[in-house]
Amino acid sequence: MSAIDAAFGEFSGDGGSRSALGRSLLNVTLFVTLASSSIAFVEPSPHDGLMLVLLLASVAARVSFDRKLVPLLILILVWLLGGLLSLVQVGNQENAVQYAGTSIYLGIAGILFACLFGAGDAIRLKILRRGYLLAALIAAAAGYAGFFHLVPHYDIFLDNDRVSATFKDPNVFGPFLVFPLLLLIVGLMTRGVRLGGLLVAAALLGGLFLSFSRGAWMHFAVSAIVAMALLFAVTPEPRMRYRIVLFGIGAALAVALVVAALISIDAVRDLFLERAKAIQPYDVGPGGRFWEQRLALGQIIDHANGLGPFEFSRLFGTQQHDVYMQGFLVYGWLGGAAYLTLVLVTLVIGIRAAIIATPWQTYLIAAYAAFVGEVCEGFIVDTDHWRHFFLLLGLIWGLTAATINACRRGAADRDDLAPDEATAASPPPLSREAPARLVLRS
Repeated sequence: MSAIDAAFGEFSGDGGSRSALGRSLLNVTLFVTLASSSIAFVEPSPHDGLMLVLLLASVAARVSFDRKLVPLLILILVWLLGGLLSLVQVGNQENAVQYAGTSIYLGIAGILFACLFGAGDAIRLKILRRGYLLAALIAAAAGYAGFFHLVPHYDIFLDNDRVSATFKDPNVFGPFLVFPLLLLIVGLMTRGVRLGGLLVAAALLGGLFLSFSRGAWMHFAVSAIVAMALLFAVTPEPRMRYRIVLFGIGAALAVALVVAALISIDAVRDLFLERAKAIQPYDVGPGGRFWEQRLALGQIIDHANGLGPFEFSRLFGTQQHDVYMQGFLVYGWLGGAAYLTLVLVTLVIGIRAAIIATPWQTYLIAAYAAFVGEVCEGFIVDTDHWRHFFLLLGLIWGLTAATINACRRGAADRDDLAPDEATAASPPPLSREAPARLVLRS
């Protein structure tokens, strides 16, 4: 066994002292939690209750906290502290207190996911993929059933004729589908084209389109480009680069075909033509999105401690629809700066880890690309309470910690080898024979 293989070999991360029963219960709980994550039109959702069960299962299975996650913990704590200080101004309002409680819950969820994936556990990553894909398919199926009136009370899956599926808002449903779509796309690129994967991707792509969310469409486009660019960059083998380029062209054509098929339906075409406009009436003019953002900037400058949850919309009638402004308005300068720092640091550490060859590299590329798209979408949508944002956040930090640990173990092992053996220990480039391991670049 090579030094790198020895470093990466057993990456379950649970250790021999942890019981098989505890690990099994944790894995089952993780799958059910992820599979239910698309059921979000009720509050609290089943996913929220299961997150508590997942936390308890993680404690029982002795999931460890890697010290490399300390910056994540500190930034989330500072973000939450800013929110609690701002809450003092509106603490007598029940909805404001609930908002703060949701922020705390999501912050804990992000740290928990980072711990769960902090060892690069292959089994947990497969569970993540299968559970999330199932959740996405459930949501997409509900969306189709609603849009095409296939079930009684179909309107519960719609919002002004747009598909919201099992979510309250089409602008949350659409972005939820981006990460599973990227998992499929990256898998198809690196492991070869398979009919099942193509069919699932087409189903999710259709659901994304029927959300008629311009933000979600942009999110997917940005994320897909980032994912393909990363795969191209870490693959030195010309044959694989050629394959990635061809797949990218083929994927673009496939997207065009799916869209063309959908807009051939009159109801879809009419709504598409309306939503495809770059600027909507509610974006401009007094009371529009961009008008509110100008007002929000003034409020941020004038209120170092923020306004508190929902205060901006109470004062001016609507939200400003910018998560970074939201950070300063709701969490004050302290919390807003912490949130912005958290996003920027995640972008930096994520790309540094994503270009290093590991058994989990394809997962990290998909998660990072989805996160980049969500960061961009944050300029036009409030994403600070999206559950899947914190899943991506935790996944990137966890797999980054796993990558650092693996590289250190690999370097230590190579130091013990002769020069020829150390050279032979380098991982192979991406190929059909080694689909999940790209070239090592440090």
